[in-house]
Amino acid sequence: MTSDPAVTHEVTNQTPPLPERDAFTADTALAEAVARHGAETHTVRLQELGRQAGASAWRERGMEANRDLPRLRSHDRYGHRADEVDFNPAWHDLMRFSVGWGLHADPWSSEEKGAHVARAAGFVVWTQVEPGHLCPISMTYAAVPALRRAGGEAQQWIPGLVSRDYDFGLREPHHKQGLIAGMAMTEKQGGSDVRTNSTVATPTGGDTYTLTGHKWFCSAPMSDVFLVLAQAPGGLTCFLVPRVLPDGSRNVFRIQRLKDKLGNRSNASSEIEFAGTTAIRVGDEGRGVRTIVEMVSATRLDCVLGATGLMRGATSQALWHAQNRVAFGATLVDQPLMRNVLADLALEAEAATALALRLAAAVDAAEGGDESEALLRRIALPAAKYWTTKRSIAVTAEALECLGGNGYAEESGMPLLFREAPVNSVWEGSGNVNALDLLRAMSRDAGAVDALLLELGAATGADSRYDAALQDLLQEFADLGDLEYRARRLAGRIAVLLQAAQLIRYAPGGVADAFVATRVAGDHVTQFGTLPRGVDTELLLRRADPVSN
Repeated sequence: MTSDPAVTHEVTNQTPPLPERDAFTADTALAEAVARHGAETHTVRLQELGRQAGASAWRERGMEANRDLPRLRSHDRYGHRADEVDFNPAWHDLMRFSVGWGLHADPWSSEEKGAHVARAAGFVVWTQVEPGHLCPISMTYAAVPALRRAGGEAQQWIPGLVSRDYDFGLREPHHKQGLIAGMAMTEKQGGSDVRTNSTVATPTGGDTYTLTGHKWFCSAPMSDVFLVLAQAPGGLTCFLVPRVLPDGSRNVFRIQRLKDKLGNRSNASSEIEFAGTTAIRVGDEGRGVRTIVEMVSATRLDCVLGATGLMRGATSQALWHAQNRVAFGATLVDQPLMRNVLADLALEAEAATALALRLAAAVDAAEGGDESEALLRRIALPAAKYWTTKRSIAVTAEALECLGGNGYAEESGMPLLFREAPVNSVWEGSGNVNALDLLRAMSRDAGAVDALLLELGAATGADSRYDAALQDLLQEFADLGDLEYRARRLAGRIAVLLQAAQLIRYAPGGVADAFVATRVAGDHVTQFGTLPRGVDTELLLRRADPVSN
């Protein structure tokens, strides 16, 4: 103790910050999945990303981008509309790194094997640094396949979108080193029911139209180009809207206000109005929903990846705290009930990782022409999006509690992860929308159910509890009564069995056994820290250790 009477005590028993580390290599389940799905050639790049993600400087930039929030400049000093958004420099640092690494679009221009798997792993890792800026990164990734498949004039924007140069600012797009894409689909009267959109598109010649209407949510309004849905004479149609026109003049793009959101705060979301706004048709008139299917598929995958990254980041923080905090005479991690909680969180994060990277591998295979993998992605993605995004909310909440009052303080970084978790559940369709989309895949996409059963069937014969659960799922498929009422249950069971199948086939036996016992055969999924006797908690915690792996 100090003798200075002005000092009341010496501070002890506070958990130090996570040390500098390679956050990719430390994630055993993630590194194994990258190797398993044929992306080994990307390991060196992922390790470099991991070292940056594990650096305190980048973590501080992420915190700063969420302390100093985006600000709208609607007008300049003379009263002219400006419609610009100002960001803290930390935001631009994060964007520059993500674009420079290729998180925004690298797979679309890379010929290396496993490009989507590598990008998925990078997304999981970098989410743990700062998830908000990954919204425009994700939309840029998703815009490219939509433009590529639509053809026509819209394809000329692809080179700018796949560029690894982050070139912020509203300037003539074809003179910029790189472009970022946003989207504006939903309107206040319809939400997810985009067919009720009232924005009107009027043809002006060729592929060019003018738009009049409003959008209730426009993500990342500072982006260079946007994919938008509007009602053309032939029906709901997809359009590309540039912020700056080829002659250098500003397009009419009125940012009415920025949304004051629960999470995703570093990223600007807005309400916008179009009034004679120039737009370029993407795909045929009346085919708007079909045109953006590829975009929705890509952003839904990123919701799964983002949810996985939040789970991993929150679990790492909880485990590190427990390893360094003493209570009631023992380190927290050595106390049986806390070990149960931490091992349960680690199990959930590992299962999410296995499924997320399997879906990314399906994208790689589908891009190579594998129709069965394309069908698997079609049916598995809405189920995975529904389930993992719900689970990440529970995981981040439980992990925050592991830190006690310290976890409730902003400086711990845990509130940021907790606030961010629900956005992945809401974005690209709420839970109900995704569960119903699963039913559409089952009924309309010939071969989708067969592709799913082929994937699930590959894990049979190793665990009788899993085999019995798969038979129960087949009974669910055979019962066609009140399917809509049961859609969430069906989506959840499919996602859990897909996770179990991955763990049975590829994870250590102790991991697979714990998952099947609690998520497949048991009823422990509703609360964490209820693992039954006999679970190898040491194995689970060792694989999840944020530092020593």
